Amino acid sequence: MFAYYLELALRSLRRSGALTALMILAIALGIGASMTTLTVLHVLSGDPLPGRSGSIFTPRLDPRGMRDFDLSENLPAQVTWTDGMNLLNARRARRQALMTGGAVPIQPDDPSIDPFFVSARYTSADFFGMFDTPFRYGQAWSATEDEQRAHIAVIGAELNDRLFHGENSVGRTIHANGADLRIVGVLKPWRPVPHFYDLNTTNYGAAEQVFVPLTTSRAMRLTRNGGVECWGEGSSDEEHMEAASCVWLQLWVELGDAAAVASYRTFLEGYAREQVASGRYDRPARAELTDVMRLLDEQRVVPSDVRLQVWLSLGFFAVCLVNTVGLMLAKFMRRAGEVSVRRALGASRRSVFTQLLTEAGIVGLAGGLGGLAVALLGLAILRMQPSPAAELAHLDPTMLAATFLVSLLAALAAGVVPAWRACRIPPALQLKSQ
Repeated sequence: MFAYYLELALRSLRRSGALTALMILAIALGIGASMTTLTVLHVLSGDPLPGRSGSIFTPRLDPRGMRDFDLSENLPAQVTWTDGMNLLNARRARRQALMTGGAVPIQPDDPSIDPFFVSARYTSADFFGMFDTPFRYGQAWSATEDEQRAHIAVIGAELNDRLFHGENSVGRTIHANGADLRIVGVLKPWRPVPHFYDLNTTNYGAAEQVFVPLTTSRAMRLTRNGGVECWGEGSSDEEHMEAASCVWLQLWVELGDAAAVASYRTFLEGYAREQVASGRYDRPARAELTDVMRLLDEQRVVPSDVRLQVWLSLGFFAVCLVNTVGLMLAKFMRRAGEVSVRRALGASRRSVFTQLLTEAGIVGLAGGLGGLAVALLGLAILRMQPSPAAELAHLDPTMLAATFLVSLLAALAAGVVPAWRACRIPPALQLKSQ
């Protein structure tokens, strides 16, 4: 029976080509605009560690001075060197990583390649296991090599392609900042979105290309970048950052279950009280554990204009849908005579209603194809913008399926009232008037 309804729908749509084209265009424009902005929001607000973000936390303390003290303000999202090393060495979590961002100058062996800078991450050994970074060659360094300040590095796929043409470079060296670093591992292409583990350097930038032990970076005096918050007599002088009253390091811990979270929170609160009792903290003892998604929400990583654009596009889609309802109503009511004849010949209201909704569904699918083309064009234009977030605007399979599903449902919803009105016309009155 559905094949019969489909045949009738296609004949009807061909008979009124202009009206059909207008309905498809209205749905395509609404779908295209809304799916473009929804795709951007979907990408930018995604979970950077699917299935694992709920077990990754950043410990937060308040070592700042009493000036401008406000109990309601958020705790710093970074830690001092002293606190970071104390918590790292306490080893109360399954894994823990203390880190900061930076940039290193690379001097290639090939004289035809000029020296260049790459972004770097100075971190501890657990970084790779905790964030499940994919290795192409080799492996991460060990905690012992952290303590020994070993001159080693893990490099990214892009840098490996640039320097070693994608070959296995484990055991070879890179020349960084005038010193040699032995390569122990090469990552596969890896880019968590957002760049959650350090929002001070970038929200949506690419992952770093050189990873060096944090202790080694301090010994080599590698260039550091990122946010720093100092208080009192604190200074951001690089020579004395380990002793400075400044927060400038990111600390992340992996906790396996609720019991581990509760245990670590108790430990963290006790640590804060100890620092207050020793006179190192001036403010009342405060400590928090913040998971990945909560930190992203707190820091408002997703730009507010992206959410505004989503609401505007949905409003435009609603306008397009209202216009589609009007066009379908005009189309179906013009066929009142045809509907009445079918009803007089024995067709039930239900069968006529189903056939008209089939027609609306075809319009929806066609509108979905048009909307997909509009969305792809819109995303291509967005990727031309000079922004790290813009280059992430791609339509994934989830959003592709959503485009057609929303288009079909929208067209069916738009066709319900016109189809119901057409079915309610008394056949006798319509035939008599003709």
